[in-house]
Amino acid sequence: MSSQRQNLDSKSCESSQYHIALFPFMSKGHTIPLLHLAHLLFRRGIAVTVFTTHANHPFIADFLSNTAASIIDLAFPDNIPEIPSGVESTDKLPSMSLFPPFALATKLMQPDFDEALKSLPLVNFMVSDGFLWWTADSAMKFGIPRLIFYGMSNYSSCVAKSAAECNHLFGPESADDLITLTEFPWIKVTKNDFEPVFLNPEPKGPHFEFILKTVIASSISYGYLSNSFYELESVFVDHWNKHNKQKTWCVGPLCLAGTLAVENERQKKPTWILWLDEKLKQGSAVLYVAFGSQAEISTEQLKDIAIGLEESKVNFLWVIRKEESELGDGFEDRVKERGIIIREWVDQMEILMHPSVEGYLSHCGWNSVLESICAGVPILAWPMMAEQPLNARMVVEEIKVGLRVETCNGSVRGFVKWEALRKMVNELMNGEMGKEVRNNVKKYAEVAMKAMEVGAGSSWGTLDMLIEEICN
Repeated sequence: MSSQRQNLDSKSCESSQYHIALFPFMSKGHTIPLLHLAHLLFRRGIAVTVFTTHANHPFIADFLSNTAASIIDLAFPDNIPEIPSGVESTDKLPSMSLFPPFALATKLMQPDFDEALKSLPLVNFMVSDGFLWWTADSAMKFGIPRLIFYGMSNYSSCVAKSAAECNHLFGPESADDLITLTEFPWIKVTKNDFEPVFLNPEPKGPHFEFILKTVIASSISYGYLSNSFYELESVFVDHWNKHNKQKTWCVGPLCLAGTLAVENERQKKPTWILWLDEKLKQGSAVLYVAFGSQAEISTEQLKDIAIGLEESKVNFLWVIRKEESELGDGFEDRVKERGIIIREWVDQMEILMHPSVEGYLSHCGWNSVLESICAGVPILAWPMMAEQPLNARMVVEEIKVGLRVETCNGSVRGFVKWEALRKMVNELMNGEMGKEVRNNVKKYAEVAMKAMEVGAGSSWGTLDMLIEEICN
């Protein structure tokens, strides 16, 4: 094996009833929920081994620092065409167009992964990211049941599968015409709700090759681990489990799993939390603005976001990537009394849970949707990529915990002008529709907390059942 670090010894496995391996995909949004899952497993006295790469090790080690976790580092493949040397996470890719070669290259880690599995004490089951399709072959080779983790909602999984299988995406409609789903007649989607690879009747190329591999690997796996709670989307969980061989198990929201430490042991609060504390003292509501680490936003669109926020007159905390610093001359000076710009990684859940935060302008990545729901904060949905447009439909139309930005041409993928952004920001923070979705999300927040209650919650019980079923 080329290189690994291993903290696990046989004794720690012997003292635990079971041993579970976790292998998150190399992206923070995919990694964090599985690290929360690790904490849930530790609370049940289960030994956990986490697989990662050298560059991703420090983040994982920090997250699991107060646990007995074993972390095994596998060497990330070198010399992948187009991928800069040292890039071991999609968060660091120069462009998301490089995702297919990055994801396909992870297959080169399989020999090291197999060697590591061979040397481990008995693994009762593994949970690996759906993007690491090749781990299904390794699991079969060693007789280890594999659960797939995609980090998606059951709603978006069901809607996407239904649209594809019923050939809804190949009709004569234009990209923005509403299409009624046969299996879910109350749901309407457009072709623009899906990535281009799904709209080609004869798809080809690296992206399609990657999707095909994940689908085939799913068919030989034990089932799906879902970062959701049954009460949020029971119709879609039931539909999936009725029509698919591989069952889905709701064990979330994983962001509520917490850690064994009661509080983060840090000497002082970050500047943005101090800023939120100040707004709370003033009795001022704050809009949180963040579009995830993957979305690529044009300079022109960034400037309209900045103007829209400035003209809205609301207080806002905006987290942006360092390379997206062009916000227009003097913008930060002009808004400094009521706006703060953050250019580093933040604990998003900590921000959303802050009592001054009363709205979230979001790209609708599934982690962000769940965190917003758990914090009781309504969403202004602005989907950017992947399954985010479907998440946005769920947020606005299905569970009604958010509003949607208005694009200038009505298209899901259209440009958002500052005037339209200002209007919807004000509606979310101060309007009647905003009040309605705020009431709705607070109800779901209570249900989410109950789902994760130790010994009593639906998600807590589902995880117990899953462990018993597989391990016995």
